[in-house]
Amino acid sequence: MPADFLLSIVIPAYNEELRLPETLAQLRMYAAKQPYRVEVMVVDDGSEDGTVQVVEAAAATWPDLRLLRLAHAGKGHAIQQGFLAASGDLLFMCDADLSMPIEQLAQFVAATQDGLDVAIGSREAPGAVRYGEPARRHLMGRVFNWLVRHLVLPGIQDSQCGFKCFRREVARDLASCQKITGWGFDVELLSIARKRGYRMQELPISWYYKASSRIHPIRDTIYMTRDLLEVRRNHRAGCYERVSQPESALTSGNQ
Repeated sequence: MPADFLLSIVIPAYNEELRLPETLAQLRMYAAKQPYRVEVMVVDDGSEDGTVQVVEAAAATWPDLRLLRLAHAGKGHAIQQGFLAASGDLLFMCDADLSMPIEQLAQFVAATQDGLDVAIGSREAPGAVRYGEPARRHLMGRVFNWLVRHLVLPGIQDSQCGFKCFRREVARDLASCQKITGWGFDVELLSIARKRGYRMQELPISWYYKASSRIHPIRDTIYMTRDLLEVRRNHRAGCYERVSQPESALTSGNQ
């Protein structure tokens, strides 16, 4: 049977009690205007502030808002579990600060409905615009992406943007073999998707730098570089190969 929701918006959240109220309000207004049902799932990554209470309060009057609570394990783990739990036909990952105008979500939905398996929000694709980003942060981001393109993922100009849309079966396939739980999970998911022949395309977005962003350029560039090297090692070790069921298992399953 088809899912009740065409779209699930999956938001990883760690100590986001200050930014979530505005984001959830925008998402609720957006969802109310669509001709299809939209599920919003906040995946709490073991927050120590009032994140859970913010979501629970909003959910009291919003049936299509869900909360998934986890022990703190990292953004990648939160996305992985959200993908496995979400019920929409299309799964859209979205940062808690909503630094992309929500109206641009429509192009992701259209692209995946028209045949893409993965639509990648890009701040570097032709037509994209960045607003207010410090030059130093932009430079560090481009240096890291140069490493991504040369070591793991050639051709993708912006693997780290926090907005991506997947067909549900693709998202679950990728999440089922995901190893990275931290910041580098984007590179891992996209590299597995490419290895498996999924159709991917970068979509230009308008992106607004938020001063309260959780990214720490130096520290997190080091962490992401470590994750990048792990993804490279995993590919060489065959960790992302499809696992075929033994013939005996297939036979027993059809009895």
